[in-house]
Amino acid sequence: MSVKAIIIGATSGIGKALAIHMAKQGYELGLTGRREHLLQSLQQKLGTQTCISVMDIAQPHNAIAQLKQLIEQMQGVDIIIVNAGTGSCEPDFPLSGELETIAVNVTGFTGIANTAYHYFAQQGAGHLVATSSIMSLRGGPCASYNASKAYIASYLEGLYCRAYRDGVDISFTDIRPGFVDTEMAKGNGIFWLAPVDKAARQILSAIETKKRIAYVTKRWQLIALLMRFMPFKGFVRLMLGTK
Repeated sequence: MSVKAIIIGATSGIGKALAIHMAKQGYELGLTGRREHLLQSLQQKLGTQTCISVMDIAQPHNAIAQLKQLIEQMQGVDIIIVNAGTGSCEPDFPLSGELETIAVNVTGFTGIANTAYHYFAQQGAGHLVATSSIMSLRGGPCASYNASKAYIASYLEGLYCRAYRDGVDISFTDIRPGFVDTEMAKGNGIFWLAPVDKAARQILSAIETKKRIAYVTKRWQLIALLMRFMPFKGFVRLMLGTK
């Protein structure tokens, strides 16, 4: 019997690449995203048993209802992967960009993750996976992005604590990518830019081994150590240059 997984945010980038690799490994997939034509195109490409659902997690109440319908359509799931996310780093720093980031990465994520937790708790087992970021470790000029990714990492830890306290068999995996070659990675000369296919393979490995925290690609573990323990002023100079 195949393992059933839902990928929230599967129309492009890491989510799409992950869906392709999981389909090759025989997973039964539920795929969500905002763009229906891209979901349909991916469904046809995979050629395996796949359900799709048009979903915008910035509308959390609608997204929760759609997630429940998708789970019912698939007759239950084993893994829910929250990969949908956005970020704003505009030079003029508009409030609209900050609020959009929070709506997706914080409010929308919370709605999906909380719903997944309750579903798995009732089921008696499950695996919740979410994509935060290496940027979850410190603040940065893309203020709401870094802060929202820190929220995701902390929320997953909180869910782990609840599951441990309540004796519920739920696994949690926090995926922390560095720079991956997707639409989110903008600019020239980006440090250690990983091909999306390589990132997806490492993410799938982390899911299958149920790692609690996985840096993608693996060498970003070194950067994580530096970011964690470097004094703040030194970190700012390293990230933004000495003035």
